[in-house]
Amino acid sequence: MKRIVSVSLGSSRRDHKVRLELLGETLEIQRIGTDGDIRKAVELIRQLDGQVDAFGMGGTDLFLVAGRRRYVLRASLPLARAARKTPIVDGSGLKNTLERRVVRQLAREGVIDFPRSRVLVTVAVDRFGMAEALAETGCQLILGDLIFALGIPVPLRSLDALERLARVIAPIATRLPLSVLYPTGEKQEQTVPKHGKFFAWADVIAGDWHYIRRHMPSALPGKVILTNTVTPEDVALLRQRGVRMLVTTTPELEGRSFGTNVMEAVLVALSGRRPDELGPADYERMLDALNFRPRIEQLQASPA
Repeated sequence: MKRIVSVSLGSSRRDHKVRLELLGETLEIQRIGTDGDIRKAVELIRQLDGQVDAFGMGGTDLFLVAGRRRYVLRASLPLARAARKTPIVDGSGLKNTLERRVVRQLAREGVIDFPRSRVLVTVAVDRFGMAEALAETGCQLILGDLIFALGIPVPLRSLDALERLARVIAPIATRLPLSVLYPTGEKQEQTVPKHGKFFAWADVIAGDWHYIRRHMPSALPGKVILTNTVTPEDVALLRQRGVRMLVTTTPELEGRSFGTNVMEAVLVALSGRRPDELGPADYERMLDALNFRPRIEQLQASPA
């Protein structure tokens, strides 16, 4: 049996464990939240190092991506360096492959009519593969990196604008504490409505679930949410707020859509190789073999 553990800076209330079989292997997948405590997360990784087959790094990223440039989040380095024997991933490899595939599949199968849709991506440097694939669909696009990560209500309307901004701001932003850039710990359970006009503008709201939840309004009638890492409670919340459709880029496993860091760790464990030995083509081959499909769920009853 292979064991995969995601050590997350997020809330421990979202912890989950499943056991399943993939490609003939039995896998135990566990998510452990440390409620925003970086020292606790580092110590947990050190304790489990060498005893599990792969780590996921949850509640943060190691890399932010804009175009061909990757920017290292300094505050995440202690987590990555705590694992000396077991490979550790932050999900960026899967975001660059699986999430592109999902957007293209949704467009190809007509699940979402992107050319007629207005799409808000909360933070594109966190999901550049998704943002790039969305731009290819011909949708009207707003990238909310300044809005949702830094609290500056200025929308970006192209990937070129994002890349130019990243060259200036990313070297500074990557030195900030994680709690400034991303909801961790108890903040993942709190919603403070804000930036309502951008939510109202969009037909499709895409990106990391915690960025979406943190500031979403009390009503989201008819919206489509394209995200990941949702619990049954999150789904109930979206249904209550009038969301029409939920799409998660990672598949549902026993009622839960795990984060991309978890699923990338699964692929690394199945491959038996180190993450730096795997490229996009390797992830694509494994995704083909696993036949991962997005979770697509209609949340509102169809009119009679």
